[in-house]
Amino acid sequence: MKNGRIAIPSNGEGGLKGTRAGHFGHCDVFTFVDVENGEIKEVTTLANQEHVQGGCMVPVNLLSENRVNALVVGGIGMRPLMGFRQVGIDVFHDDQRTDIEPVVLDLIQGKLKEIQNDQVCGGGAQ
Repeated sequence: MKNGRIAIPSNGEGGLKGTRAGHFGHCDVFTFVDVENGEIKEVTTLANQEHVQGGCMVPVNLLSENRVNALVVGGIGMRPLMGFRQVGIDVFHDDQRTDIEPVVLDLIQGKLKEIQNDQVCGGGAQ
């Protein structure tokens, strides 16, 4: 990914040195990484909005409104995955590492794969 905005569900205050949340819908904040010409230009965070079980379109709409192009998750349910696809946000999968910066660098370098339908989880599990 050479240009665009990457979102990573994050614990605590987030940021490049932060850690990724295990369940994207219940993260504390989203870390946004703006990429230009394959380089990190800006890192910002946005507090997640509360949503009840089954209200998984809340983060989809939140990220869409904030011009996100790509999302990196350790796991995601089918409904929000379909929602992200509908709004044009590519969802990438990395369930091996929780550190944000190396995962972002891998995505920029094209090393992460888009999540497949058989990799989704039931939702609600931590």
